[in-house]
Order: sequence, then structure tokens, then C-alpha cells
Amino acid sequence: MATSFVDSYAGRVPLSMPSAAARTSPRTDLELTEALTKVSPKAQAKAKSTATDFEAMFLNSMFSQMMSGVKGDGPFGDTPGTGVWRSMLTEQYSKNFAKAGGVGISNDVFRTLILQQAKSSNQGSNQSSNQSSNQSGGSSETKAST
Repeated sequence: MATSFVDSYAGRVPLSMPSAAARTSPRTDLELTEALTKVSPKAQAKAKSTATDFEAMFLNSMFSQMMSGVKGDGPFGDTPGTGVWRSMLTEQYSKNFAKAGGVGISNDVFRTLILQQAKSSNQGSNQSSNQSSNQSGGSSETKAST
């Protein structure tokens, strides 16, 4: 038996119908998982903190723009102190919003930072292994030519 739009809208959807969240399975980011094994926990914590701070800064900019058109009312009205108070308030809003999960920017920034650090650690280890093999190879060539 098919349900009409009105029945669905009124909340009379059959209970056996799975939600969209139940139908999708979470994807594992294999690239990030591999990169996390190459980056120290201390560097991971610093990257997470940096990503959260970046999101807070972005949100502060958004909240400041949002609040710029709001005029003060009530007994204090639109006084010179309102601007200072409002900037401190939006800063705290943005920090708390970012700590609570934010809008998802910090997750992407964290992923990018970790991938870059893992890539640079790979390049550093490849260069040092190439240098050591070149040094040992160079000395054997010198011995062979003499």
C-alpha cells in the first residue's frame, strides 16, 4: 500500500521504512587512517587544536558580520561600550561553537594538516634513505675506480 504525500507529511509513514541515516554506512577515510600512523600523537593534538582555532576564527568573522547590523535596545541602548561588549561576546560564541563541533570546517582542516605532515615525513624519510644509499654507493664507486 503506497502512502500519499499528505500521509507522509502528517507523520503517518510506515514504521518499517528505514531512515536515511540507517541506510547509509559511515565511510572510513583510509588515507587519513594511514596518515595518522605516521604522525605523532603530540603533532595530532596540535593539529586538532590548530584546526579548532581556525574554525573559531572563521566563525568569529561570520558572527561579527551577522551582528554588525544589530542595534542595541533597552536601557543601555547603542552606547560606545556596546561595540566592545559585542565583539567579546561574538568571540566567545565562536570559540564555544567551534569546541562543540562547529560547522565541520575543523575536521577538513585537521585532515589536510595530518595528510601534509604525513607526506612531509615520508619525503623526509625517503630523502634521508636516498642520501645514505648515495653515500654508501658513492664510496664503493670510489673504491672500485681506484
